[in-house]
Amino acid sequence: MTVPDRRSWWGWGTEGRQLTAAEADTLAGRVAALLPGHDLTDHAPPDPAAFAVPAPRVAPPAALAALCSADPVDRLAHARGKAFRDVVRNLTGVRGPMPDLVVRPRTEQDVVDVLDWCTSTATPVVPYGGGSSVVGGVEPRFEGPAVSLDLEHLDQVVEIDATSRAARIQAGTYGPALEAQLRPHGLTLRHFPQSFEFSTLGGWLATRAGGHFATLATHIDDLTASLRVVTPAGTSESRRLPGSGAGPSPDRMFLGSEGALGVITEAWMRLQLRPTWQRTATVAFTSYAAAVAATRAIAQSGLHPANCRLLDPAEALINAGTAVDGGLLILAFESADHPVDAWLGRALELVADHGGTVLATRDRATDAGDHGATTEAGDASQAWRSAFIRMPYQRDALARRAMVVETFETACTWAAFPDLHAAVTAAATDAIARVCGGQGVVTCRFTHVYPDGPAPYYGVYAGGRWGSTLAQWDEIKAAVSDAIIAHGGTITHHHAVGRDHRPWYDAQRPEPFAQAVRAAKTALDPAGVLNPGVLV
Repeated sequence: MTVPDRRSWWGWGTEGRQLTAAEADTLAGRVAALLPGHDLTDHAPPDPAAFAVPAPRVAPPAALAALCSADPVDRLAHARGKAFRDVVRNLTGVRGPMPDLVVRPRTEQDVVDVLDWCTSTATPVVPYGGGSSVVGGVEPRFEGPAVSLDLEHLDQVVEIDATSRAARIQAGTYGPALEAQLRPHGLTLRHFPQSFEFSTLGGWLATRAGGHFATLATHIDDLTASLRVVTPAGTSESRRLPGSGAGPSPDRMFLGSEGALGVITEAWMRLQLRPTWQRTATVAFTSYAAAVAATRAIAQSGLHPANCRLLDPAEALINAGTAVDGGLLILAFESADHPVDAWLGRALELVADHGGTVLATRDRATDAGDHGATTEAGDASQAWRSAFIRMPYQRDALARRAMVVETFETACTWAAFPDLHAAVTAAATDAIARVCGGQGVVTCRFTHVYPDGPAPYYGVYAGGRWGSTLAQWDEIKAAVSDAIIAHGGTITHHHAVGRDHRPWYDAQRPEPFAQAVRAAKTALDPAGVLNPGVLV
């Protein structure tokens, strides 16, 4: 029975927000037009009881028993993240490793006690926020028992410093609950990853998540003032300061550590006033090279737009419903202090210098538009935003129909981008031809931009074979990851390393730094129980 607000154990989001039959039929019709001949048979997710979940191999001490769940579906739901390969394994009934217990601490002392127990018994513990990892970060992919440490009860904004515009927030707080607690104070963290509804502050911090702002404060790092982290060796709490030159930053050591060095329990976060002025524009280009050049000009202008998202023609058509020859640029400026018309105006002068044509402008505060904002093309920014929110649900529906649908992202310098983009696109296209018979599309968008380079985010849509889509994606993923590293990109801009990116992360990081991380792991987690296989 479907329960609308219940989290899906096998796929993204909640059961009640999966695609309706009508939406699924419409999506299938688009795929049939794009990939004629593809078998679109729907494969419903199996009953979780079919997985024959084994009994737990560990038993908690009596003092922790009330915090622990051995429920089979609970354990299945905590066994994997929400990547395409996770969804496919769930759909096809592949059980794989899973936690023996799901432990939900209610206080920081509970976290300390759980780590003490796991250390004393050499039981691996995998910290779990919202479970939205797409890189195998929450999967106990190792032999022996494991505990999933779900921090969902640490869900409060504990303290607000309105003068300094900051708040102390517990790590298990989900995005919507975090914003709801800040809203009465007129404040916002303004960090909105695609996973916002189903991810937590601690997860964002542990994975160095990318968020709402396309420029300046692009990552959660930039919004972090201090961290409190429980490790088997003790609790670390950094001093809250606007800036410091006192040696290497303790926060930087734990940001992106993915639970391998400690469990983040709370953080002081830098807040924003809620914006009053918001202006958006959509701009079309006839040349992709010109679109990229225009985006670079804006990124290097010092205008600092809140949104500066460039969609290539395939991405614009599939997810914004807009046909363009060269690209579609979605621009937005916002402020709590002043109107932003002048900033948007200057940005539009820059895009005009590169041949861009304004399709629409919109004042989101009043929802007033002009320049054709009511037309299909003019409303592209709204259409893309709606599609962006629904993309994971659409991915799941396509996975059920033997499609290979997944994303990967990177960042590189502007100088390196042309060669990297050509190499990555060629690697993806060649791999699709090799493993999927040539039926597929590769799309690209910029999610964030910097003065020195963009963060390209690629999508793959290919016709697979039911029962083989996991292997097909793994081969495509390996090919594009090799191309990224070979052409000067990073293996991840904001998706984290987890277990899936480890081979390429090992190639990317300098060996002396790797040795330092191993030494930190040994010092903080001498029994090696924290998320084994991640980072080191």
